[in-house]
Amino acid sequence: MSAFAGKVLLGRTGMRVSRLGIGSAYGVTEKACLKAFEAGVNYFFWGSVRTPGMALAVRRIAARRREDLIVVLECYGRSPRTLRWSVERGLKSLGIDTADVVLLGWHDSPPAESILDAAASLQARGRFRFLGISSHRRPLFRGFLDTGRYDVFHIRYNAAHRGAETDIFPFLPESGGPGIAAFTNTRWGDLLNPKKMPPGTRPLSAADCYRFSLSNEHVHVAICGPKNDGEMDEALTVLRAGPLDPDERERAHRIGDHVHAVRSMMSVLT
Repeated sequence: MSAFAGKVLLGRTGMRVSRLGIGSAYGVTEKACLKAFEAGVNYFFWGSVRTPGMALAVRRIAARRREDLIVVLECYGRSPRTLRWSVERGLKSLGIDTADVVLLGWHDSPPAESILDAAASLQARGRFRFLGISSHRRPLFRGFLDTGRYDVFHIRYNAAHRGAETDIFPFLPESGGPGIAAFTNTRWGDLLNPKKMPPGTRPLSAADCYRFSLSNEHVHVAICGPKNDGEMDEALTVLRAGPLDPDERERAHRIGDHVHAVRSMMSVLT
């Protein structure tokens, strides 16, 4: 069973990426980010919620080892003006001139051509290298794939939401396709919550959740969202682990199915 310590190619970008990424949204500290980088983590996702710890870490790392860092800058701008503002503001906050990826965040319909034109202009000016997109509507990714415009996909994928296995992954090319990053790996903490488990079942750990995502051959990186240094330490254990074995995967499926069913029932009742 191979470990997740090594780096892999992030799709057609040619960039070599750690199997674990870090999201900025939950309060990760500068210390935790620096520790993760020294452990081999190089995928830093500067998302919609931009807490200061990651910015400080990126500034320190970029000052001496910018070429070893992959910075993903998420932008929610829905007009050319707000997209340009978001990119420039993000770069200034991080103290860098160029992002490796600009991610068009949470598009549950195809982006307007004016947004894509503005992104292309920013890319031509050297403000970022590769274009990515995220969405919660899985069927859209087939269309995104057909356009050939996107180099990176951020996809919701976890033990409770496995639809990408039928809606997205089978349609990815064997080579030359986009890089795939999985987010919401813990399903916003539901897969870790003892109160949401099947009777007599202990919950998954955060590390189990990241290993679940990375056990799928199509996923290049799983993004963790540590709130503190202890959660970062747990996430880093994934680098020394490997794919889930069949029994672990069956357990993850069983828990995921239960969590999904309970959530669906609550949605109907409310």
